[in-house]
Amino acid sequence: MKRTSNILIVAALAGGALLAACNKGAHNRKPGKIYVPDMYESRAYEFYNGRLTSLKPVDGTVKRGSLLPYHLKAEDTAQANLVKNPLALDEAGIKEGKRLYDIYCGVCHGQKLDGNGPLYKGGDGPYPAAPANLLTGKVMGYTEGRIFHVITFGYNVMGSYASQLDMEQRWKVVGYIKQMQNGGKAPAATPAAAPADSTAPAATVVAAK
Repeated sequence: MKRTSNILIVAALAGGALLAACNKGAHNRKPGKIYVPDMYESRAYEFYNGRLTSLKPVDGTVKRGSLLPYHLKAEDTAQANLVKNPLALDEAGIKEGKRLYDIYCGVCHGQKLDGNGPLYKGGDGPYPAAPANLLTGKVMGYTEGRIFHVITFGYNVMGSYASQLDMEQRWKVVGYIKQMQNGGKAPAATPAAAPADSTAPAATVVAAK
């Protein structure tokens, strides 16, 4: 019995010593030690302040739900011919493509896609050279990828529209142009296959907004 009492006394003293070693706050003259204090008391950061919270995303980061980056260069026209429209455009998507075309393309190529926009007006406008007719000639043979490539990088005197239209908007314009080239009828839906070249954008099906 006496032995048991001695064990209890020793245990009580040891427990008291452990409790005394604990950190009892900032006003304790002899606070205990904390293993890895940065994990125990994590440092708070103000949003938009400090070096860590202001770091930019890693290069190549793609926003969730966004299309993959377009890695082809201006001179990669042969590879651009193989790129398919990654958007599965419905009627609303084609309508949005028409709206964007009328704003950014119709001024030169005309709202009828005949190359007779307000800047040309049959030669009476301020622009002396006739823009391309998108319903006749070689443009009729352009693939979706080639049209997208031209909108992205420009062609001859036509400048790039990559800063005015994001990737999804450019593909919607392409979808509208191809439908008009098809007599106003939506082309037969074919699954978009990713090109063999790894630099081309992946054919991710995105629902039109």
